[in-house]
Amino acid sequence: MSRRLTMAQAVVSFLQSQFTTRDGKEQRLFEGCLGIFGHGNVAGMGQALEQDPGLKYYLFRNEQAMVHTATAFARASNRLRTLACTTSIGPGATNMVTGAAVATINRLPVLLLPGDLFARRNVAPVLQQLESSASQDISVNDCFKPVARYWDRINRPDQILTALPAAMRVLTSPAETGAVVLALPQDVQAEAYDYPDHFFQKRIWVVPRPRCDRDLLRKAAEWIRAARRPLIVAGGGVIYSEASAALGEFAAQTGIPVVETQAGKGSLYYDHPQQLGAVGVTGTPGANIFAREADLILGIGTRYSDFTTASQTAFQNPDVRFVNLNVSEFDAGKQAALPLTGDARVGLEELRGALAGFRVEESYARQAQSLREDWESETDRIFALNIGPPISQGEVIGIVNESSAARDVMVCAAGSLPGDLHKLWRTRDSKGYHVEYGYSCMGYEIAGGLGVKMASPDREVYVLVGDGSYLMMAQEIATAVQEGYKLNIVVLDNHGFSSIGGLSRACGNEGMGTEYRYRRNGKLEGDPVCVDFVTNARSLGACAVRARTREELQAALADARKQKQTSVVVIETAYDQRVPGYESWWDVPIAEVSEAESVQRARAKYEIAKQKERVF
Repeated sequence: MSRRLTMAQAVVSFLQSQFTTRDGKEQRLFEGCLGIFGHGNVAGMGQALEQDPGLKYYLFRNEQAMVHTATAFARASNRLRTLACTTSIGPGATNMVTGAAVATINRLPVLLLPGDLFARRNVAPVLQQLESSASQDISVNDCFKPVARYWDRINRPDQILTALPAAMRVLTSPAETGAVVLALPQDVQAEAYDYPDHFFQKRIWVVPRPRCDRDLLRKAAEWIRAARRPLIVAGGGVIYSEASAALGEFAAQTGIPVVETQAGKGSLYYDHPQQLGAVGVTGTPGANIFAREADLILGIGTRYSDFTTASQTAFQNPDVRFVNLNVSEFDAGKQAALPLTGDARVGLEELRGALAGFRVEESYARQAQSLREDWESETDRIFALNIGPPISQGEVIGIVNESSAARDVMVCAAGSLPGDLHKLWRTRDSKGYHVEYGYSCMGYEIAGGLGVKMASPDREVYVLVGDGSYLMMAQEIATAVQEGYKLNIVVLDNHGFSSIGGLSRACGNEGMGTEYRYRRNGKLEGDPVCVDFVTNARSLGACAVRARTREELQAALADARKQKQTSVVVIETAYDQRVPGYESWWDVPIAEVSEAESVQRARAKYEIAKQKERVF
């Protein structure tokens, strides 16, 4: 038996019949399709979605933003669910390239369905077509290849019979997942084919929990038992594997302190006895001191980005050894580690059994406890600075943290906020901290917050966004209002790019181009450019107010929590009042020659610091 459908209709029908299961819990893989219609998809995918409402359609305002929403949805769903995205050809398609990079770098599944040229080629060049004198087999959709984990162009309607199952395999693979791109030529979308009925039958994709090699596991246990200063680096894989409880039990049994990457923050609650907090460039003093002195690192679900390793200066013990537990063979082998390729939760449970009776020395545990207490005092100090107005960014973080409930989710992505949040935010739920820092993409915040809310409608979602990111991509406030998803957005207005301004000055420069100022005497050094963010947010349909003091911010957040629709609170923050860095360094090359003495001094410091970088 067969069904005669257009290729686009077949795609829509197929996606509805895909499910995932892990630990016996079954759920739909695709909870909807996000899209903006235009030339290249309106007559194909648009017609199919309108005819078959079984795959819910969501109208967005920006193609990049809708990929961010799908990515955040997948992350909030522990990579067991996602959303599809459809666009027109040309700029509609290429707007998704940045979103695809965000998804792939963060190992998060999204399905992108950009429109493409005519496969039959006789109508050419079509509107928005990229022409090449060297080949007719190229379009702007080839731009997706470096940022996709799977890429295909469907030149015949029957090709989806093999392409879609291959795409599903990648989307549901813990080790290989990322952006999947199926370029859909506009004429092929509309072509009919007799598809076999079995193609549309329910398919359940089992997301496995692979076990690592037993001999390697025994060796890892031997290494840990021999270590005097072991340390756990918890990455995003802990959370995606739903291994937080297993990690907490493992740390409590062994006494091994735990430090967290950006993606792994929330692996342990902030008040867990073995929790030392953020590690790396944006880390706490205790975490970075312990990383520097550790003789064994147990990396769980981490890909060791340069912020985690402090540009390979974090681990300074000459005898340090690495054991990596990771579902990805590629990541498991990093840092010349003993690779335990397997699921984080299962691996921790098996390691816990192999380490029965082992516990770190009491003096080591006491040192960790002392540093934990010192950091809690430092966090309290930063939260209570009480400067201004304008108040400090650290104070804003403290007020939002205290105003939120344990199961609420905080969303952020770029600027100086992620670094301060990594150190300061007190996590009380494994899904409560959602900072996109693999790509640190400005503009992710509001669209990402929408994705989190779509995945977890029973949670309050707080979006912390700087004025720079807000100005790049605020329009999905209108989408949130349209769909009835409530967000609590806090806009921190410091009149510029504070993070890069600080980095510029640290490099010996003067921060040119990092403050929003009117041009004066040929330079951008006039009065600050003030944007009325309150009016802007209201124009998009949100409730919006401006707060000026600590007390006004507290009251505004309390009122926003009572609202039934998206609320925006705008507060001016001090541009130069920064949360300091602690016991860490980041490799940002300084100009080797310069007329400025400040740059020369910065270069001299850079040359000294660079000598600490490890080579594996």
